[in-house]
Amino acid sequence: MTARAENGVAYPGRRKTVRAVRLAAGVLALAAALAGLVARAETFWNLEAVNSHGVSTWNGSYPVTLTGVLLTDSTEMLDSTADFLPWNNGAGAFQLGGQWQVFVQAVQPGDRGGGACWMAQNYGNLPWEPHDGSDSYTDAAWAAEVNRVSHDPATGRAFREGDLVTITANGSLFYGGMQNVNEEHNTDPAYDFTIALVATNYGLPAPEVISLSSVIGTNLSATGHYDIFDPARGTGGEHCQGLRVRLNGLTLVATDGWNTNSDWSARYCTATDGEGRQFPLIHPRYDLGPPPSGRFDATGVLLQESGSGTDGTFGYELFVQEITPSDAVVLHLAVEAGATVIAWPASLANYQLQASDSLPAASWTVVTNAPGLVDGKNTVTVELTGTRQFYRLLRVR
Repeated sequence: MTARAENGVAYPGRRKTVRAVRLAAGVLALAAALAGLVARAETFWNLEAVNSHGVSTWNGSYPVTLTGVLLTDSTEMLDSTADFLPWNNGAGAFQLGGQWQVFVQAVQPGDRGGGACWMAQNYGNLPWEPHDGSDSYTDAAWAAEVNRVSHDPATGRAFREGDLVTITANGSLFYGGMQNVNEEHNTDPAYDFTIALVATNYGLPAPEVISLSSVIGTNLSATGHYDIFDPARGTGGEHCQGLRVRLNGLTLVATDGWNTNSDWSARYCTATDGEGRQFPLIHPRYDLGPPPSGRFDATGVLLQESGSGTDGTFGYELFVQEITPSDAVVLHLAVEAGATVIAWPASLANYQLQASDSLPAASWTVVTNAPGLVDGKNTVTVELTGTRQFYRLLRVR
């Protein structure tokens, strides 16, 4: 993400007397550690509660533990490459260096929603922080922090999307419509959050299928936005915030932002449902293939970034992890010169062609022939073997 709307990054006016607040919080954190307090179980539903302005109403105490399934890998949203930059009399302002973020969705009975865990390297480059280097990580220290939160402390296994985890938070901040687990812009270990593995390959939750009309209206709301906001979280963006969802029936307004190696702010695209609604999509840091030219469905995490610390009634967006045609995917097969020619939409970049000689199939084997692009379709030629063959596309990443 960029400095304009980073999860967890506060802006001037967000926190008053930051240093005094931090010192007080540090005393409390130290007292809690000395008292050996055990983390209290918390729900994402409680953590993300908001008032009529979309501002957090959570007033819990730390440490707290949240349980959920990882929706993202740690490399697909932000670039965590170490890049220490000093304040340098303001030349380094908002240059946060490496950034790290994952999203986690609730799975516990009675819980709903999800949230982010975020941290950055150069907190000292925020204008309201001290600029003596104490609130930034060196490159070596930052690499150690990234390694710490990216691996299970008990087994050393790298976390992967679909893992069931617990998060123990010693700090969090509200900004842009969400309460985010973070270090409160502090390199003191007392503010560290930790992630621990509960179960490997727990599995991603099935996406909630929604349309743009679920989150965006065609008329301006009382707050001057098209976003559908409900502080009770029964409808609108708040209802699905932090969840894995599938937005149906989209087309791209323009292909700008359909990139893989850009900064967060340069990976924005706009989609429409063709009925007057538009919605921002964020491209991940891996290749989704060429921009879809027709109607498609987008699966990913519903986020919120209003860009404000006092108004969380707007700014919903979808971090895209997968796209599929809105209509049924059809494999086109033709027999030519003793071979089978198989074609499918080029937009399905994260899908793998597999074959079996029976249905139901005891097993599927990967068709290793590399597809070529012919008339806008991925195309593979497979020699005829004299036996029946069945083919399917399977999403991989």
